[in-house]
Amino acid sequence: MSSLTLPDNQDNAAISVVDFSPFLDGSNKQGVADEILSSFKRVGFVYLLNHGLPQERIAKMFAVSKEFFAQPTEVKELAPHPPSGTHHRGYSALGREKIVQPTFNGEGEIRAAVPDVKEHFECGREDDADRPNIWLPDGILPGFKENCLEFYWLCHEVEMNVLRALAVGFGLAEDYFTQYHGAADNQLRLLHYPRVPAEAIRNGSVGRITAHSDYASLTLLLQDDVGGLEIEDPKVAGLFRPAPPITDALIVNAGDFMMRWSNDTIRSTVHRVRAPPACETSDGTIPERYSIPYFCSADRNTILECVPGTWDTENPKKYEPISASEYTRKRLAAAY
Repeated sequence: MSSLTLPDNQDNAAISVVDFSPFLDGSNKQGVADEILSSFKRVGFVYLLNHGLPQERIAKMFAVSKEFFAQPTEVKELAPHPPSGTHHRGYSALGREKIVQPTFNGEGEIRAAVPDVKEHFECGREDDADRPNIWLPDGILPGFKENCLEFYWLCHEVEMNVLRALAVGFGLAEDYFTQYHGAADNQLRLLHYPRVPAEAIRNGSVGRITAHSDYASLTLLLQDDVGGLEIEDPKVAGLFRPAPPITDALIVNAGDFMMRWSNDTIRSTVHRVRAPPACETSDGTIPERYSIPYFCSADRNTILECVPGTWDTENPKKYEPISASEYTRKRLAAAY
C-alpha cells in the first residue's frame, strides 16, 4: 500500500493506493481491508490496483462511449432521459443536469448557478421495472446496449468485493454489506465533457462538474488521462486538491448514504471536476474528457440502521433508520 502525495498535502489528505489482489486471492484479506477502511475514514477515497475489472473491457467500454457521443445530437436524443429527475436513464444533453450540493442561507436551499458542461448516458439493470432502461432504437449503434449491460455486471462484481472488504475492515461478517446490495439497484454512467475555453473554466462562467458529494453507498470511477478530478481537503473547507489518474487504477469513493450508515465513521468527501492547467492547449482550450462512474446503491426498500461497532453510549447513533429509496429519491430529483 502507498499513499498518493498531493501537492502541499498533509497526511490527512492523502488518498491511499491499495493493491486489491491480496484480498481477492485470500492471501491478506484483513490487511487490505484495513487499508481501504483507513483511507475511507481519512479522506473518503481510495485508489485500487488489481481491482478485478479486466483492462481490455475497460478500454472497450471507453471506445463504446466515445462512439456513442460522436453521434449527431438527433441520434443520441432517440434515447432521451425522461422528464422525471428520479429516473436517471438514457441520454442527457449538454447543460441539462445541474449537480446540486444542498446549501442553505436561512431562507431555503440554494441551487448551483452554473450549468455543468457535460453530456451523459445512463443505464441500470435490464429488469428494473421502476426505472426501465432507455436504449437507442434497434439497428442504431449495434452492440451499444450489450456492451453497456455486460460492463454493468462486471462493475457489480467489483462493488460486491469492495463491500466485502469494508465489512472485514469493520470486523463484521463478509456479507454484512453485500446482503443489502444484492438487487444491484445501481447506475452506470458514460460521461463526456466537450472541449471548452480554458478562460471560461477559470472565471467560473462554465463548469464541468461543480462541487458535490455522491449520495449512495459507493462510486467506482474510471477516468481517462486528461484528469480534472479534485477532492476537498478534509481539514480545510473549500480547498480542493487534485486526484489525478493513476494508470490501471480504479478510484472508489464513499457516498453520503455510506457515511450516514457508518455513523460518520466513513467520510463522503465533496469533489468536483475542473480543468488541469497542464491540459490547456495552444489555442486556449481544455481538451475533451471521458469518464465512467458506476454508482452503487443499497437495495431500495431495505431499512438500514447504523453499522454495528460505529456507535456506543459515548458516541450514540446520529441518524434514524432510513431506506435507500427514501434517501436517494430526494437527491436524484434535485439534479433536474
